Amino acid sequence: MNKRDLIDYVCEHLATTKSSSEGIVNVVLSGIQDGVAGDGTVSIAGFGTWNVRERAARTGRNPQTGETIQIQASKTIAFKPAKAWKDQMNS
Repeated sequence: MNKRDLIDYVCEHLATTKSSSEGIVNVVLSGIQDGVAGDGTVSIAGFGTWNVRERAARTGRNPQTGETIQIQASKTIAFKPAKAWKDQMNS
């Protein structure tokens, strides 16, 4: 499922217009992004949690030349699904 499919899903289940559904999806996604940026975590009960994780600096290798390179420390976003959802997927 991509964003367009999600918009269609919302449109069908809420009986709204596509433009209204797109607005709803955009607001929800923006809220998640703002929550992670502000608090470092967003948790939705029964669904999962997004949080910021730190990646340490490390040594890597350029696959084209084989040259050793230094990769800088960075931040990334991780998602961990809720236990109930994982259990549902595995049953």
